[in-house]
Amino acid sequence: MKILFIGDIYGRPGREIVRKILPEVLSEHRPDLVLANAENLTHGNGFSAKHIEEMIGLGIDAFTTGNHVWDNKDGVSYLGDPAFPVLRPANFAGENLPGRGYGLFEGKNGGRILVINLQGGIFMKMAVKSPFLVADAILQQFDGEDIAGIFVDFHAETTSEKYALGCYLDGRVSAFVGTHTHVATCDLRILDKGTAFMSDVGMTGPYDSVIGVQKELVIKKFLTGEKVPFHPETEGKMIFNSVLIELDPKNKKALNVTHVTKFYG
Repeated sequence: MKILFIGDIYGRPGREIVRKILPEVLSEHRPDLVLANAENLTHGNGFSAKHIEEMIGLGIDAFTTGNHVWDNKDGVSYLGDPAFPVLRPANFAGENLPGRGYGLFEGKNGGRILVINLQGGIFMKMAVKSPFLVADAILQQFDGEDIAGIFVDFHAETTSEKYALGCYLDGRVSAFVGTHTHVATCDLRILDKGTAFMSDVGMTGPYDSVIGVQKELVIKKFLTGEKVPFHPETEGKMIFNSVLIELDPKNKKALNVTHVTKFYG
Protein backbone atom coordinates (compact mmCIF):
# COMPACT_ATOMS: atom_id res chain seq x y z
CA MET A 1 0.00 0.00 0.00
CA LYS A 2 1.34 3.45 -0.92
CA ILE A 3 0.77 6.82 0.77
CA LEU A 4 1.82 10.07 -0.90
CA PHE A 5 2.16 13.07 1.43
CA ILE A 6 2.67 16.56 -0.03
CA GLY A 7 4.54 19.08 2.14
CA ASP A 8 3.08 22.47 3.12
CA ILE A 9 1.25 23.84 0.06
CA TYR A 10 1.98 27.58 0.10
CA GLY A 11 -0.62 29.93 -1.36
CA ARG A 12 -1.58 30.27 -4.99
CA PRO A 13 1.92 29.33 -6.26
CA GLY A 14 1.70 26.09 -4.29
CA ARG A 15 -1.77 25.32 -5.59
CA GLU A 16 -0.63 25.98 -9.15
CA ILE A 17 2.35 23.64 -8.95
CA VAL A 18 0.12 20.94 -7.46
CA ARG A 19 -2.14 21.38 -10.46
CA LYS A 20 0.81 21.07 -12.86
CA ILE A 21 2.85 18.34 -11.13
CA LEU A 22 0.48 16.10 -9.16
CA PRO A 23 -1.08 14.35 -12.22
CA GLU A 24 2.42 13.30 -13.28
CA VAL A 25 3.28 12.03 -9.78
CA LEU A 26 -0.01 10.11 -9.49
CA SER A 27 0.54 8.48 -12.88
CA GLU A 28 4.11 7.53 -12.02
CA HIS A 29 3.63 6.21 -8.48
CA ARG A 30 -0.09 5.32 -8.24
CA PRO A 31 -0.55 5.93 -4.49
CA ASP A 32 -3.54 4.45 -2.65
CA LEU A 33 -3.98 7.54 -0.48
CA VAL A 34 -2.87 11.14 -1.09
CA LEU A 35 -2.42 13.51 1.84
CA ALA A 36 -1.18 17.11 2.07
CA ASN A 37 -0.52 19.78 4.66
CA ALA A 38 -2.90 22.68 3.95
CA GLU A 39 -2.22 25.18 6.74
CA ASN A 40 -0.74 27.70 4.24
CA LEU A 41 -3.05 26.85 1.35
CA THR A 42 -4.79 30.24 1.10
CA HIS A 43 -2.33 33.13 0.68
CA GLY A 44 -0.03 31.45 3.20
CA ASN A 45 -2.56 31.85 6.03
CA GLY A 46 -4.89 28.94 6.73
CA PHE A 47 -7.21 27.53 4.10
CA SER A 48 -10.57 28.22 2.53
CA ALA A 49 -13.17 25.57 1.73
CA LYS A 50 -12.95 26.61 -1.93
CA HIS A 51 -9.22 25.86 -2.09
CA ILE A 52 -9.65 22.55 -0.24
CA GLU A 53 -12.26 21.52 -2.81
CA GLU A 54 -9.88 22.58 -5.59
CA MET A 55 -7.16 20.30 -4.18
CA ILE A 56 -9.63 17.42 -3.72
CA GLY A 57 -10.49 17.79 -7.40
CA LEU A 58 -6.82 17.30 -8.24
CA GLY A 59 -6.64 14.01 -6.34
CA ILE A 60 -5.79 14.83 -2.70
CA ASP A 61 -7.88 12.76 -0.29
CA ALA A 62 -7.28 14.42 3.09
CA PHE A 63 -5.35 17.24 4.73
CA THR A 64 -3.35 17.99 7.85
CA THR A 65 -2.59 21.47 9.22
CA GLY A 66 -0.65 23.21 12.00
CA ASN A 67 -0.33 26.51 13.84
CA HIS A 68 -1.95 28.53 11.02
CA VAL A 69 -5.11 26.42 11.00
CA TRP A 70 -7.15 29.25 12.61
CA ASP A 71 -5.98 32.01 10.23
CA ASN A 72 -8.87 31.79 7.77
CA LYS A 73 -12.37 32.07 9.26
CA ASP A 74 -14.01 30.40 6.27
CA GLY A 75 -11.90 27.27 6.67
CA VAL A 76 -12.37 27.18 10.44
CA SER A 77 -16.15 27.22 9.99
CA TYR A 78 -15.92 23.84 8.22
CA LEU A 79 -13.69 22.06 10.74
CA GLY A 80 -16.67 20.82 12.77
CA ASP A 81 -18.07 18.94 9.77
CA PRO A 82 -16.98 15.28 10.05
CA ALA A 83 -17.22 14.97 6.26
CA PHE A 84 -14.72 17.80 5.74
CA PRO A 85 -11.38 15.97 5.25
CA VAL A 86 -9.17 18.45 7.11
CA LEU A 87 -7.47 17.68 10.43
CA ARG A 88 -5.99 20.11 12.95
CA PRO A 89 -3.36 19.18 15.56
CA ALA A 90 -4.87 16.85 18.15
CA ASN A 91 -2.84 18.23 21.05
CA PHE A 92 -3.90 21.89 21.12
CA ALA A 93 -4.34 22.82 24.77
CA GLY A 94 -7.65 24.65 24.40
CA GLU A 95 -10.90 22.93 25.27
CA ASN A 96 -13.94 22.59 22.97
CA LEU A 97 -12.00 23.59 19.87
CA PRO A 98 -13.61 22.81 16.51
CA GLY A 99 -12.29 20.01 14.38
CA ARG A 100 -10.50 16.74 14.98
CA GLY A 101 -6.85 15.76 15.22
CA TYR A 102 -7.04 12.29 13.70
CA GLY A 103 -9.20 10.30 11.35
CA LEU A 104 -9.57 7.13 9.32
CA PHE A 105 -9.30 7.48 5.54
CA GLU A 106 -9.80 4.65 3.07
CA GLY A 107 -7.30 3.94 0.32
CA LYS A 108 -8.32 3.60 -3.30
CA ASN A 109 -7.71 -0.15 -3.25
CA GLY A 110 -9.20 -0.72 0.17
CA GLY A 111 -7.59 -0.60 3.59
CA ARG A 112 -8.04 2.21 6.09
CA ILE A 113 -5.23 4.51 7.16
CA LEU A 114 -5.27 6.26 10.53
CA VAL A 115 -3.93 9.79 10.01
CA ILE A 116 -2.77 11.68 13.12
CA ASN A 117 -1.94 15.40 13.19
CA LEU A 118 0.19 16.72 16.07
CA GLN A 119 2.03 19.96 16.85
CA GLY A 120 5.33 20.51 18.61
CA GLY A 121 5.87 22.61 21.70
CA ILE A 122 9.42 23.96 21.27
CA PHE A 123 9.60 27.54 19.88
CA MET A 124 5.91 27.43 18.95
CA LYS A 125 3.65 30.23 20.20
CA MET A 126 0.55 28.11 20.80
CA ALA A 127 0.03 26.14 23.99
CA VAL A 128 -0.08 22.41 23.38
CA LYS A 129 -0.41 19.25 25.38
CA SER A 130 2.43 16.74 25.25
CA PRO A 131 2.48 15.25 21.73
CA PHE A 132 4.03 12.11 23.24
CA LEU A 133 1.13 11.51 25.63
CA VAL A 134 -1.57 12.54 23.16
CA ALA A 135 -0.10 10.15 20.56
CA ASP A 136 -0.17 7.37 23.17
CA ALA A 137 -3.86 8.03 23.90
CA ILE A 138 -4.85 8.05 20.21
CA LEU A 139 -2.96 4.83 19.46
CA GLN A 140 -4.52 3.14 22.48
CA GLN A 141 -7.96 4.15 21.23
CA PHE A 142 -7.35 2.37 17.92
CA ASP A 143 -5.58 -0.66 19.35
CA GLY A 144 -7.08 -3.77 17.76
CA GLU A 145 -8.82 -1.86 14.96
CA ASP A 146 -8.66 -3.28 11.44
CA ILE A 147 -6.43 -0.66 9.82
CA ALA A 148 -3.74 -0.99 7.17
CA GLY A 149 -1.38 1.70 8.43
CA ILE A 150 -0.82 4.73 10.65
CA PHE A 151 0.53 8.05 9.35
CA VAL A 152 1.66 10.96 11.55
CA ASP A 153 2.25 14.58 10.48
CA PHE A 154 4.15 16.33 13.28
CA HIS A 155 4.04 20.09 12.72
CA ALA A 156 7.03 21.30 14.70
CA GLU A 157 10.00 23.66 14.68
CA THR A 158 13.01 21.61 15.78
CA THR A 159 14.51 18.46 14.33
CA SER A 160 15.34 17.28 17.86
CA GLU A 161 11.69 17.21 18.95
CA LYS A 162 10.70 15.57 15.67
CA TYR A 163 13.34 12.86 15.90
CA ALA A 164 12.63 12.19 19.58
CA LEU A 165 8.90 11.69 18.96
CA GLY A 166 9.62 9.68 15.83
CA CYS A 167 11.84 7.31 17.81
CA TYR A 168 9.23 7.15 20.59
CA LEU A 169 6.62 6.01 18.06
CA ASP A 170 8.97 3.78 16.06
CA GLY A 171 7.29 0.45 15.35
CA ARG A 172 3.88 1.75 16.46
CA VAL A 173 3.18 3.90 13.39
CA SER A 174 3.90 3.24 9.73
CA ALA A 175 5.21 6.70 8.87
CA PHE A 176 6.22 9.77 10.85
CA VAL A 177 7.01 12.95 8.92
CA GLY A 178 7.49 16.56 9.93
CA THR A 179 6.18 19.80 8.48
CA HIS A 180 6.34 23.53 9.36
CA THR A 181 9.92 24.65 8.52
CA HIS A 182 9.24 24.57 4.74
CA VAL A 183 12.78 23.24 4.19
CA ALA A 184 13.30 19.58 3.34
CA THR A 185 15.74 17.71 5.55
CA CYS A 186 18.18 15.01 4.43
CA ASP A 187 17.38 12.48 7.20
CA LEU A 188 14.92 10.30 5.25
CA ARG A 189 15.10 6.73 6.58
CA ILE A 190 13.26 3.73 7.96
CA LEU A 191 13.82 3.60 11.71
CA ASP A 192 14.93 0.44 13.52
CA LYS A 193 11.45 -0.90 14.24
CA GLY A 194 9.93 -0.17 10.84
CA THR A 195 8.66 3.42 10.85
CA ALA A 196 9.39 5.64 7.83
CA PHE A 197 10.82 8.95 9.06
CA MET A 198 11.70 12.40 7.74
CA SER A 199 12.10 15.50 9.94
CA ASP A 200 10.58 17.83 7.36
CA VAL A 201 9.13 17.03 3.96
CA GLY A 202 9.63 20.61 2.76
CA MET A 203 7.34 23.11 1.09
CA THR A 204 5.33 22.98 -2.13
CA GLY A 205 5.44 26.46 -3.60
CA PRO A 206 7.89 29.20 -4.64
CA TYR A 207 11.48 27.93 -4.55
CA ASP A 208 13.18 31.33 -4.89
CA SER A 209 11.67 32.73 -1.69
CA VAL A 210 12.06 32.80 2.07
CA ILE A 211 9.86 29.86 3.08
CA GLY A 212 7.33 30.95 0.46
CA VAL A 213 7.38 34.71 1.09
CA GLN A 214 8.89 37.37 -1.20
CA LYS A 215 12.52 37.71 -0.13
CA GLU A 216 12.54 41.51 -0.04
CA LEU A 217 9.72 41.61 2.52
CA VAL A 218 11.44 39.22 4.91
CA ILE A 219 14.79 40.99 4.54
CA LYS A 220 13.11 44.33 5.33
CA LYS A 221 11.58 42.84 8.47
CA PHE A 222 14.97 41.60 9.66
CA LEU A 223 16.71 44.90 8.84
CA THR A 224 14.15 47.27 10.37
CA GLY A 225 12.10 45.28 12.85
CA GLU A 226 8.97 46.71 11.26
CA LYS A 227 5.77 44.70 11.01
CA VAL A 228 5.79 43.83 7.32
CA PRO A 229 2.89 42.14 5.51
CA PHE A 230 4.04 38.87 3.99
CA HIS A 231 3.01 38.00 0.44
CA PRO A 232 3.77 34.76 -1.41
CA GLU A 233 6.42 34.90 -4.13
CA THR A 234 4.62 34.35 -7.43
CA GLU A 235 7.56 34.50 -9.85
CA GLY A 236 10.43 32.16 -10.66
CA LYS A 237 11.01 28.46 -10.10
CA MET A 238 8.50 26.42 -8.10
CA ILE A 239 9.14 23.26 -6.09
CA PHE A 240 6.91 20.26 -5.35
CA ASN A 241 8.03 18.41 -2.20
CA SER A 242 6.44 15.13 -1.16
CA VAL A 243 7.24 11.80 0.39
CA LEU A 244 6.06 8.41 -0.85
CA ILE A 245 5.72 5.62 1.71
CA GLU A 246 5.17 2.00 0.74
CA LEU A 247 3.95 -0.10 3.65
CA ASP A 248 2.93 -3.67 4.42
CA PRO A 249 -0.72 -3.59 5.60
CA LYS A 250 -0.25 -6.93 7.36
CA ASN A 251 2.15 -5.54 9.96
CA LYS A 252 1.81 -1.78 9.26
CA LYS A 253 5.60 -1.46 8.78
CA ALA A 254 7.23 0.69 6.12
CA LEU A 255 8.84 -1.19 3.25
CA ASN A 256 10.25 1.80 1.40
CA VAL A 257 10.25 5.58 1.60
CA THR A 258 11.19 8.07 -1.12
CA HIS A 259 11.43 11.86 -1.17
CA VAL A 260 9.66 12.90 -4.38
CA THR A 261 10.80 16.37 -5.43
CA LYS A 262 10.01 18.08 -8.73
CA PHE A 263 10.63 21.58 -10.06
CA TYR A 264 8.62 23.72 -12.44
CA GLY A 265 9.51 26.93 -14.23
